[in-house]
Amino acid sequence: MSLQPTIALIGFGEVGQTLAEDLLACGVTRLRAFDTAFQDPASLASQRLAATPGVVGSENHPSAAANADLVISAVTAAQDVAAARCVAEGLHPAAFFLDLNSVSPAMKQQSAKLIEGMGGRYVEAAVMSPIGPKRIASPMLLGGAHTEAFLSLARPLGFIDAQTYSETIGKASAAKMCRSVVIKGLEALLTEALLAARHYDVLDTVVDSLADLLPLPDWETRARYMISRSVEHGTRRAEEMRESAATVEAAGIAPLMTQMTAMRQGEAAAHSTALSHTGLAPMLDAILQEMRTP
Repeated sequence: MSLQPTIALIGFGEVGQTLAEDLLACGVTRLRAFDTAFQDPASLASQRLAATPGVVGSENHPSAAANADLVISAVTAAQDVAAARCVAEGLHPAAFFLDLNSVSPAMKQQSAKLIEGMGGRYVEAAVMSPIGPKRIASPMLLGGAHTEAFLSLARPLGFIDAQTYSETIGKASAAKMCRSVVIKGLEALLTEALLAARHYDVLDTVVDSLADLLPLPDWETRARYMISRSVEHGTRRAEEMRESAATVEAAGIAPLMTQMTAMRQGEAAAHSTALSHTGLAPMLDAILQEMRTP
């Protein structure tokens, strides 16, 4: 392992760009990225790459991974195993593969098998908070046999709140998926309830009553934030909730609430123009108008 590691980012969405910026700020000079959307110069991923000097775009998964000391997978949930399979073709022996994706334990285990089968060191990661506030220092639960070796490399790079959780691949993801049932479920419930409350002109009453039940400061701002996350990232969240549903079902429990959360999150993504409104009521009005327009 070199003192100045070569790092490859697979997936250059919000998480990928955030990590890239923080790694560059930490002094990393050999940083590559690949995203399937790079094929389109006008894509958001391509725009992010252009806005992040110091990151070299790669043509495909194997070329990004070639000779990398650390490969970080930050793709959508549905692409987790496919990304691992493609990266494995160019993975350097003993390279770390950090799987940040929000997927079921079974999917993490599939990816681990692919990476370990090519001599790589698979590290499961469950990010236990939104990436925005703490960025690369976000709390992460790590799983697998290589976590301590990975942390010796990762902590100087800024992964200061990552910690070993279990040597068993899948436990960290189980914790993340079960947490997501609550967090994304609450987003979906707020979206559905407050849209109806706005229709019936009882929004203020409902929001005020939330403070009585759950005494948190400024429920109006909190509700607007949580609903906006569904609107902005609903497609990705719906994928994650389908993985959460698979996690719940594998435990022998019918994932009734989780499946409906996935549907509501996916529907919310159709109303991204509502994000231009900074207040809760105007944002809800914009969503309702779009829902009622044929």
